[in-house]
Amino acid sequence: MAAISSCCALPSSASAAPFEARASDPDFSGLPCGKTRPNSSSLRALRGGYGLSTPLILRFPPNFVRQLSTKARRNCSNIGVAQIVAASWSNSPTRGVPPVSGALAAADSVVTIPQLESAPADESAARREGAAVSVDGVQSESQASAGADLKGDALLFSSDGSLAVHAGERSGRGIVTDGITTPIVNTSAYWFKNSAELIDFKEGRHKSFEYGRYGNPTTKVLEEKMRLISALEKAESTLFVTSGMYASVAMLQALVPRGGHIVTTTDCYRKTRIFIQNELPKMDISATVIDPADMDSLERALDQNNVSLFFTETPTNPLFRCVDIELVSKLCHKKGALVCIDGTFASPINQKALTLGADIVLHSATKFIAGHNDVLAGCLSGSEELISKIRLYHHVVGGVLNPNAAYMILRGMKTLHLRVQQQNMTALRMAQFLEEHPKILRVYYPGLPSHPEHHIAKQQMTGFGGVVSFEVDGGLHDTIRFIDNLKIPYLAPSFGGCESIVDQPAIMSYWDLPQEDRVKHGIKDNLVRFSFGVEDFEDLKADILLALEYV
Repeated sequence: MAAISSCCALPSSASAAPFEARASDPDFSGLPCGKTRPNSSSLRALRGGYGLSTPLILRFPPNFVRQLSTKARRNCSNIGVAQIVAASWSNSPTRGVPPVSGALAAADSVVTIPQLESAPADESAARREGAAVSVDGVQSESQASAGADLKGDALLFSSDGSLAVHAGERSGRGIVTDGITTPIVNTSAYWFKNSAELIDFKEGRHKSFEYGRYGNPTTKVLEEKMRLISALEKAESTLFVTSGMYASVAMLQALVPRGGHIVTTTDCYRKTRIFIQNELPKMDISATVIDPADMDSLERALDQNNVSLFFTETPTNPLFRCVDIELVSKLCHKKGALVCIDGTFASPINQKALTLGADIVLHSATKFIAGHNDVLAGCLSGSEELISKIRLYHHVVGGVLNPNAAYMILRGMKTLHLRVQQQNMTALRMAQFLEEHPKILRVYYPGLPSHPEHHIAKQQMTGFGGVVSFEVDGGLHDTIRFIDNLKIPYLAPSFGGCESIVDQPAIMSYWDLPQEDRVKHGIKDNLVRFSFGVEDFEDLKADILLALEYV
């Protein structure tokens, strides 16, 4: 077989894909510019047929392999460059003509393949001018160009559904590839051509990445998608981290100074409460805890303390209390306090806290955002100023999201709006059904008129979420029998995935506390938290009815 070294260089435009085997591909015939291609009979006479019997070396420009996409380069190593060349021949408008000139081969055993354009002599300079940047073998566009394209995404797609599918990927991806899905960039570090390029990077003239703890191209795409979905164009920046709990910790430690004071609410995720009660005092940070609806207590706390931050879930876990985000934001901002809303139970589809006045919105992306019960992650969205402060803390401490997890979340987010719509519908119908059932004492769901903050939920939510809590007419063991006889949901922690999940908070989250302490937090022995997946409503209803017979 003929020896083949590399192939033709491509333009260094940031908008051009690194390799395309299409009808517009360059002529790989080996003919010098201006020469007429010999006809097929002449070639057969010179070569004795179509076989590559003549000793032939094809010389390709030196920078070609580096400029190929990851997939094309993999093909090169597996099946040889010759097959890529053959693919170009098959797409040529003169595809019936043999590709290599035997006459030229007979005259000279070395054939030079012409370039489309000369590669820039100073590649570093070309990158600074906005050309594609190679990051771990995957080309990355300038971030300035990407930012413009991302703004275009927000203008082009007016709905959450379209943004969930395309935002951050359709344009402005920052990774040049013909693949519909964003590639996974698995690397812990990024190399620089020379020290001058490294200095350019450090001084902001060269756009790239440096170390895995500071960023990754796959994760960057995910952050841009979430930035647009979380509040359309209101969020300037998003940071993804390893878990929702780490997001809470990083946010509190980065934004609340030593000696600061925070305000939070009674009903919340237990681990958040533990961190506020046990860990923040070690940093000389105090807290006031109020009922979610008690605005008088909030105003007193703001008047009596130098409050740095108000932090709450809405809806809360597991009783789904709702906080008036707009009112809280106005009260806090008058006193110079920031507002962070954990919107995990709402999801960014049902509630947009930033548009209501909050400074930061936090999500456990493990739940509705990823949506498949297969990945841990958390995210924070807000102004560039605030997220940058949290990002600096994050760069020091760690908690880095793995690029494989980022890819899985990107995949999950494309169905986010569809999943949430189905879960909203199922949960609302089930809450209405359970409220009428004689073996259910009480239902907690913000979509019900009986909920104490239903009027707030109607104002600030477009859907009421996919999780319902309710109290069974019985004690601890009656509730255990109910849960153990359910066949569809998994008995597990977490929520928001495609599969339904059920748990008894008294056992799942609070079993280490005495009963009287559990009740202080609103956790009764007969409380059930049911996260509805995307199964059929009638199947879930029949399963619940059957299990209630054991109560």
